[in-house]
Amino acid sequence: MRKDKKVRVGERAPDFTLPDQTGKPVLLRDLLGRGTVVLYFYPKDETPGCTLEAHAFRDSYDRFTAAGAEVVGISSDSVASHRRFAARHELPFLLLSDRGGSVRELYGVDKTLGFLPGRVTYVIDKTGVVRRTYSSQLRATRHSREALEALAALGEYQAAARA
Repeated sequence: MRKDKKVRVGERAPDFTLPDQTGKPVLLRDLLGRGTVVLYFYPKDETPGCTLEAHAFRDSYDRFTAAGAEVVGISSDSVASHRRFAARHELPFLLLSDRGGSVRELYGVDKTLGFLPGRVTYVIDKTGVVRRTYSSQLRATRHSREALEALAALGEYQAAARA
């Protein structure tokens, strides 16, 4: 067993259940049953970097859905905070509340500088296998671009496998 608990490319994504911005429980396995999941962990609602990151995912949302992917953001903010954040910024995707940080810990998302919750994106195929990870605290808007690139590569791989 590895010393660190980071979820890596090629590994199965740990399943979890968390409430969304309406308070409804969301199970990762249910989302995977419908397609690829782009799961992004971010530090906090309404902070400058996190707002830019959310806007980047929002502005590319049609491209994600066209690729058969669901975007899901996770932070330790409350359901109410997520509801306000999603409404204020017209976010069309799920925001999940990980109040105790248990899912962040399950995925091994490190803290930056030892105290700031990390910013990591996982692209998980519909079988539950992690196909790409991207971690950058400072390049918040790059997370959506990296995820779109991964989806394009995954689509090419799946097309070649069918041929």
